[in-house]
Amino acid sequence: MACSSRLGTVSSTSVTDLTGAADAGRGGNSGGAHHRRPDERRERLRRAAFFLLPGLLFLGVRQLGVVVLSVLSGVNNTTAPEALRSWDGEWFLGIAQGGYSGVPQGLVDAFGNRSFETPLAFFPGYPTAVRWLTELTGLSLPTAAFFLSGFFGVVTAYALMRLGSMIRGGSARTGLILVVLFAASPMGVVLSMAYSESMFCAAAAWALVFVLEHQWLAAGACTAVAGLVRPTAAAVLLAIGVAAVVHIVRKREIWHPLAGLLLAPAGLVGYLTWVGTRLRPGAGWFDQLQAWTDLQQRGWDSRFDWGVATVTFAGKALGRSGNVLEIATIAILVLALVLVVIAIKRRLELPLVLYGVGVLAMDLGSNGLMNSKARLLVPAFTLLIPIALALAKRRTSTVVLVLVGAAVASAWFGAYSLTIWQYAI
Repeated sequence: MACSSRLGTVSSTSVTDLTGAADAGRGGNSGGAHHRRPDERRERLRRAAFFLLPGLLFLGVRQLGVVVLSVLSGVNNTTAPEALRSWDGEWFLGIAQGGYSGVPQGLVDAFGNRSFETPLAFFPGYPTAVRWLTELTGLSLPTAAFFLSGFFGVVTAYALMRLGSMIRGGSARTGLILVVLFAASPMGVVLSMAYSESMFCAAAAWALVFVLEHQWLAAGACTAVAGLVRPTAAAVLLAIGVAAVVHIVRKREIWHPLAGLLLAPAGLVGYLTWVGTRLRPGAGWFDQLQAWTDLQQRGWDSRFDWGVATVTFAGKALGRSGNVLEIATIAILVLALVLVVIAIKRRLELPLVLYGVGVLAMDLGSNGLMNSKARLLVPAFTLLIPIALALAKRRTSTVVLVLVGAAVASAWFGAYSLTIWQYAI
């Protein structure tokens, strides 16, 4: 008992005693530890605040967008919740509620048609997550959808913070700026909607982080998840594929990159195969993989035409008095092309360039609804990195002014697109 008591006494006082002795040896006093404790607490609080900053910045920008949307919704005889679950959001909520076979019959494709195959155009990842959250918490489907969009947006923010710190010439400041630029994307309102972009961006952004860190299995797993959410996962596959091959050639390390590379397409190829077996049972595998693309073309006239439709759209919009959304869409596409050139010239990491180019190519090269092109560019967040790097070198006042301006412009443009613009985004 005596030994136990003495050990307890020593363990509880030894740190203080040693600190006091050290202070005495330096001519200090035993109160030094007490003076340091407030400093240590302040440091811990500072670190905690900095850790929370990416998520808070993302949510703050998006909350501004929702506030502006609420104002314009009231002026235009609708509500913000109705606007945030409109268009494709109704499809995702319908799939979350009843699965692919239980989607409300009132939902139709772009031509007003509906068959058993129509809902299969929408990937299952996001509506499945919404259904799971609803079953787990009892939240309504729209509330669960909005919560998940915000949650995955925050998850994306932390990945972008990491990317901004990892790249050549990057820093924590660059990462924070990148987070705000992403949240304030021209069509950033979709990150608050019952849409799948937020979940996809989270999976894609972390896949890219893991690629740069050479964590191949984690990168492959995130890419597989992205493939269950949106077909844009093809751009992530391009990035991880080239990066893995380059790593194998340079480092002579085979198994980990190869394992990640084999895992990466599981989500995208798995869903396309599943759709193909239902639409073309008994057909060859490659024919089945094509079934989803043909479904998109039949229902939404969406197909890859190497940019012919996009150029035609731009020519018509610029050749007449185009409306705000059409002109803005063209400007956004041109800016994206310029950012690709800048990213290449400043030698941005290859996987990040390939991913951004892949997303942009799928957007520019596809026919379909032209007014969705600004929204489809939201996942091309790596193209924002050159802007973040440039702003990081400017004075704080300049950075704040630019970012606040971008957030306000994004808030208005998103609200305009959902309340004044009469067509789908």
